[in-house]
Amino acid sequence: MPALASAPLFNWLTTRAAGVLLHPTSLSGDFGIGTFDEHLDRFLEFLEAAGCRYWQLCPLGPTGYGDSPYQCFSAFAGNPYLVNLLELTRHGLLSQDALGPLVFLNADRVDYGALHRLVWPLFDRACENLRAGRGPAPYGDFAAFQEANAAWLEPYAFFRALKDHYEGRPWWEWPAEARIFARAQKAKLRGQLGAAIEAHAFSQYLFFGQWRRVRAAAAKRGVDIIGDIPIFVAMDSADAWSAPHRFEIDEQTGRPLAVAGVPPDYFSAAGQLWGNPLYRWDVHAADGYAWWHARLRAAFELYDVVRIDHFRGLADYWRIPFPATTARKGEWRSGPGLAFFESVRRAHPGAKIIAEDLGELSETARQLRHDTGLPGMAILQFAFGGKSTNLYLPHNLEANGAIYPGTHDNDTSLGWYAATDEKTRDHVRRYLRVTGAEIGWDFVRAAYAAVSRLAVIPLQDLLSLGSEGRFNIPGRPDGNWQWRYRPAQLDRLFGGTTGYLRELAELHGRLPVSPAGDKPA
Repeated sequence: MPALASAPLFNWLTTRAAGVLLHPTSLSGDFGIGTFDEHLDRFLEFLEAAGCRYWQLCPLGPTGYGDSPYQCFSAFAGNPYLVNLLELTRHGLLSQDALGPLVFLNADRVDYGALHRLVWPLFDRACENLRAGRGPAPYGDFAAFQEANAAWLEPYAFFRALKDHYEGRPWWEWPAEARIFARAQKAKLRGQLGAAIEAHAFSQYLFFGQWRRVRAAAAKRGVDIIGDIPIFVAMDSADAWSAPHRFEIDEQTGRPLAVAGVPPDYFSAAGQLWGNPLYRWDVHAADGYAWWHARLRAAFELYDVVRIDHFRGLADYWRIPFPATTARKGEWRSGPGLAFFESVRRAHPGAKIIAEDLGELSETARQLRHDTGLPGMAILQFAFGGKSTNLYLPHNLEANGAIYPGTHDNDTSLGWYAATDEKTRDHVRRYLRVTGAEIGWDFVRAAYAAVSRLAVIPLQDLLSLGSEGRFNIPGRPDGNWQWRYRPAQLDRLFGGTTGYLRELAELHGRLPVSPAGDKPA
């Protein structure tokens, strides 16, 4: 008699729901980038009116060169550019005149270079004013925040102060007394940079203080937040600098021994060389994955649900010896697998996690997702142009999953349809039984009707935008992560569109239920 299959480790996505994908940098506003202000409140109001249970966003970490939220200076810190600086004027920590230059920044695209020049001096000034007693700490005791978060905050703030001191150079190019963390802690430079370190810590205090209110506002409207963590940390990060022993990094030179990427495939003859340091999984296993548990604990303080980017890397990963110019040469290595997720369930028993399992998966990775029970992802733009066996076609989807027309890495649905070949367009029209005249909304309807319990729509598709609304083009080194919407664009969705989305949610069983669970809220 065959053995009974064991129950999956996680089983949280049990009801149907809908959501919207929007990174907060794309919010409208007056200061060059989306912030935690009234425009975010208006977006949450839209989600509630449309009957959406979820708001999904990209990682919230502080971005560096290239501005990608998937290459952050810390796996724990928040992005200070998202802080609503206008609030600091109400507490006397900044003057309104100090914010004047920000008003002249582009309202349609984020200019990260200009933000870097203009925003950081404001954090320095606000911290100095707090130190001088010119205004109160607005979100509770600053010293208590520093103490509670010291494990990651002290290395991060020191790292950022050193990076500023060395004119932005990556940490492995710093002198040995700064490059090696243990030496840096004892160096005279540590004391000399005290004010800068405090200012970086203060920017984190502001971020987390304001984000707590965002979470509370979302919860009040019945909206859960789906966050995102990249599986790998950035090489130029406080994580790699302060704890190189956790990664395949030479602790003396700061150079990686091997880096992450994916091998050549149908899409790229050279593969993809990401350059992230790889984990020494034996080191992590030896202490019970303590660093990962700290990371997940921090993530669940920010989000209700966590999406793990490149889930496959926890099953098996492509190890590329350093140095390398392409990803052609490498080897597959085993990741921590099921033992890691068993540890996660013990440490975080109520964890709600989504596995980003797009692209080519090994049988090992497929089995890992099956054994964990984590919902995976499907992209409608990847479904068409081939055979009926395509796993992303709606008739092949699983209920325990999330369906998207596209994600932050894809063109908008209108942009994709305009650029794809006629064979694929014909397949779309015949499969969905549509003319293609309103393909963006055709994809919205298909996602809502799909068997997948979670349907998430990029805001750009709800705004019926073409390629001008694209957020990221993978492989392009700059010009990404810049798109923003105007207030009038969101305002136009209230009324008819919110009513239509709510109707779609009701028709397809995606309306949030009341606390009693008996009827839509």
